[in-house]
Amino acid sequence: MNRAAHPFLLSFLFVICSFSAVFSQSQKIKTVPLSHLTNTADQFLGYDSFGYYYQIKNNVFSKIKEKEVFEYKNVSLGTITKVDLQNPLKIVLFYEDFNTVILLDNQLNKITEINFSLNNTPIIASAIGMSTQNRLWIYNSLNQQIGLFDYLNNEYKTVSTPLTESIKYYLTDFNTFYWIDKKNNWFSCTIFGKTTALGKVPDFDAIEIVNNHQYIFSKANLLYFKDITIADPNAFSEIEVLEKSFDKFCYKDQILSIFTTKEITNYKIVTP
Repeated sequence: MNRAAHPFLLSFLFVICSFSAVFSQSQKIKTVPLSHLTNTADQFLGYDSFGYYYQIKNNVFSKIKEKEVFEYKNVSLGTITKVDLQNPLKIVLFYEDFNTVILLDNQLNKITEINFSLNNTPIIASAIGMSTQNRLWIYNSLNQQIGLFDYLNNEYKTVSTPLTESIKYYLTDFNTFYWIDKKNNWFSCTIFGKTTALGKVPDFDAIEIVNNHQYIFSKANLLYFKDITIADPNAFSEIEVLEKSFDKFCYKDQILSIFTTKEITNYKIVTP
């Protein structure tokens, strides 16, 4: 009887192993290389919808497309802390050491300079992003609250309650301020002040929030995609890239850019 059962058992195990292999493979997201660029920058910041890419080298902010190059530098304000490219016609540069924001037009000419230290309402900004209707997102470290600053009328309004933990990472879009605190808890706050706890993220080396239920993160030179609407909390999809190590990545509109010390590789990626 054992001899009769043995071939059946082997067949059964083969089916199970085959199923497991297919399942594991389905958890990986394949990418298609699109282009390579030689990297000469300190920071690669990504692309806009017009095909320009943005970088920082020696604290000079640049916008480049083929032989067309625009630059902006402001030595008096120190190091550029954050760049917001949501609106290519109104780019935000944040100089945290001087509590100042510069708004640039599409040719990197200065539109306006905002020094929050001169504002009537005390503001020490430690996070900045573009919002709607001539407003900026601000995390004011003085009261540990998120607010909106109308830079045309010089008016500031707090929209959140005080945060209980410091911000480890943040991202903004026009209507939402997302952040991950030092305990890896993920939250969002709308322009109307509605704050939502979105869950806990795993430990990461770098992370990019895609929307209110998806993010991409790197750990130990591997890239992963996560959708929190999937029932299994341990379900992560590995993103396959050619690089064995990299310094940074960015994702926008199904384009994944991998940044190393020598080059920038752009991949087409379709997330689940």
